Formats: sequence, structure tokens, C-alpha cells
Amino acid sequence: MAAELLVLIVLPALLVAAAGWDIASFTIPNFLQLGLIGAFAVFVLVTGMPSALIGAHLLAGFLGLVVGFTLFALGYVGGGDAKLFACVLLWLGFANLVDYTLIASALGGLLTLALLGLRQMPLPPSFATQSWIARLHDAKAGIPYGVALAAGAFAILPQTEIFRVASTL
Repeated sequence: MAAELLVLIVLPALLVAAAGWDIASFTIPNFLQLGLIGAFAVFVLVTGMPSALIGAHLLAGFLGLVVGFTLFALGYVGGGDAKLFACVLLWLGFANLVDYTLIASALGGLLTLALLGLRQMPLPPSFATQSWIARLHDAKAGIPYGVALAAGAFAILPQTEIFRVASTL
């Protein structure tokens, strides 16, 4: 029951919070990543995950951190996005790493194209009064890539190893 709650409620709630925060402020607070890490630690405990599998998940998360911070150093994503990517890979492990990365990248590309297109259109005055919408519409602003990372996790979650583990306990 606890594993199901973690995978079906806690993980999605933290991902929604990260995406929402990113849309509103172009930041993802560290406490959300810490929440994802802590929830994963609880998941490991309640599922009795074998040590080798824990190591594989930790390695996948570390690989995500290396890739994420490389993209951050190159200016492609924000630091919060890099950390969120690593946290999602911590949860997914290697079993779903490639699928998740491809889906999140495709969704990130669609999000980027959509925002670039919308930024070419004038912002209706009723929306301009909302600071977060005006910031999102600003052509100099970045892309809230946390939205794509969260959406990618939602798209793949029902096919993941953690979902199967949680549903069979």
C-alpha cells in the first residue's frame, strides 16, 4: 500500500509541483528534488529493493545529474531542470532511461516550439496583468523544461518497473 501511494500520489504530486513552479517562476526549488529523493528512499525501504537494483537506480540518477549539469553548463537547461532530470532517473533506473529521455526530449521540443510560436503573437491585455504569464511570454525568457520532464515521467510511468513493483506488493 505504501509503495502504491508513493508511486501513484507522492511522485506525481512532486512532479506536478515542479512543473507548476517552473511555469510560474522558471525555477524548481531544491526541496522538491529532496522530496523526490526522500520518497525514493522510502520506496526502497517499503519494497525491499535488492542492493544491486538500488545501486543501478543510484547510478542512473548520477548519470542523469552528469548529463543534466553538462546541458546546464552549455546553457541549454536550468539547474533545477538538471536536478529534476536526475531525480526522475533515480526513480526510473536504467530500465526506462532511454524511453524516458526520448519522450521528455520530444515533449521539450514541442514545448519549446509552442512557446516560441506563442511568443510571436501579441499577449492579450487580460493576460498581461498576470506576471507569470507575461514572464512566460517574454521572448528573452527561457523554456520551463521542468514541464516536459514531468510530462515525460507521466507518459512513461504506467510502463515502468517501479509501477509494476508498486502494483504487485
